[in-house]
Amino acid sequence: MATRLLRRLPGRATALLPLVLGLGLSVGVLAPATTATAVTAVPKISSFSPTSGAAGTAVTITGSNFTGATAVKFNGVASVFTVNSSSQITATVPAMPGSTGPITVTTPGGTATSSTGFTVVPAVLLSPATGPPTTTVQVSGTGFGVSEGVDLFFDTTDLALAGTGATGSFGPISVTVPGAASPGTHWISAQGRHSGLFAQAPFTVNTNWAQFRYSRKHKGTNPYENVLSPSNVSQIDQDWSFTTGAPVDSSAAVANGVVYVGSEDSKIYALNASTGAQLWSFTTTGLGVDSSPAVANGVVYVGSFDAKIHALNASTGAELWSFTTGFVSFSSPAVANGVVYVGSLDGKIHALNASTGAELWSFTTGNGVDSSPAVANGVVYAGSEDGKIYALNASTGAQLWSFTTGNRVESSPAVANGVVYAGSDDGKIYALNASTGAELWSFTTGSAVFSSPAVANGVVYVGSADSNLYAFDLAGGQAAVARPTRSSLHPDYSLHEQR
Repeated sequence: MATRLLRRLPGRATALLPLVLGLGLSVGVLAPATTATAVTAVPKISSFSPTSGAAGTAVTITGSNFTGATAVKFNGVASVFTVNSSSQITATVPAMPGSTGPITVTTPGGTATSSTGFTVVPAVLLSPATGPPTTTVQVSGTGFGVSEGVDLFFDTTDLALAGTGATGSFGPISVTVPGAASPGTHWISAQGRHSGLFAQAPFTVNTNWAQFRYSRKHKGTNPYENVLSPSNVSQIDQDWSFTTGAPVDSSAAVANGVVYVGSEDSKIYALNASTGAQLWSFTTTGLGVDSSPAVANGVVYVGSFDAKIHALNASTGAELWSFTTGFVSFSSPAVANGVVYVGSLDGKIHALNASTGAELWSFTTGNGVDSSPAVANGVVYAGSEDGKIYALNASTGAQLWSFTTGNRVESSPAVANGVVYAGSDDGKIYALNASTGAELWSFTTGSAVFSSPAVANGVVYVGSADSNLYAFDLAGGQAAVARPTRSSLHPDYSLHEQR
């Protein structure tokens, strides 16, 4: 009865309660349900390392209760981070003005603040960080003052003025390496005009001679040479020598402080360019290496008596790949646009993928190819022992034209200003139109011309087996100089560096 009364008179339940109790009936009073609340532990930062760094620096934060972290900040600026465990976080210093301030870690349990500050320091980034004089360098900076001017210097020369934004960053700004900068390490620096914050990064000036006859055009001259001159060339003297196990017919390549050269002892050597100390050597299975190495993108390419073209890691000498030709390869590779072009005594000019060694195409001449191909404007130029100079499409190997001389062509062509220059065993030096192969002029020496022409400052230089060195005016082929030359083979089979 009491239950019915309460159900029917819900508004009067409290008033009826004494009546119900008086009737000797028991009533249960229901308390509201309670739910246990999980307590999340407050995070704590014990330490971090490093204690200073530029934007992009990875900082390891050590502490406790980091699980579920939602934010990490450097002096109030949000960072990208990874929770490695409940006791460790890795965070990247954000782009922000140079300053010192605490690191904070926020989790569902609260926010932890470091007891010491992290110092954001300025930094300068260069792209590229090495190159010849006149190289254009993209300079960027972080960690400077907000909205301030920043002076950029090459050594002590003020090159440009940059400006920062709200994060204290600038760039990229283009600056040009001075043409007079000598080979070696120089510094590109940045200094904030208001904050005084300063940072610098090294730039290595190099004047690499990275392949046969300097470049794929085989002009045989380094346009960045700024050390030697008529006034000091007489001061050149031997600085060091390195002894191989047999004569050295290969021409050396010099790239990034290392000399690469082949020897008749069947080895390719890498030597420290400053000291001559051997860095590594690679032994081929043939009877010698006459081919001159080419260096590109950290790889050394060279032909050998073992009828192979070898690709070696420039730092270690480890072989990356080899390509087997049909016969010995005296020819020196030319590397252009990811392709290695090289001749062989199998009578072919081969085009190989520089990364894999896969053959892209080959062109068959009428005899062996001693000549080293030159590459210019999408065309490959090479001579053959069949007495011809060929021009081939660099992409397909299709013949564009050929020019017939009076004997074998062992000389390697040089290409300059739309003209191909090459010697022949017929004793002549030829100048041909690079587009058509038409003869522009020729000059007859007293003997075969094995020498490969060099072109510089409007003059063609070439040697002859008649013991003369010739210099020609580019336009008319008139001999400007002819003087006796002397040549000798070092009996100690040494590679010599002269300065």
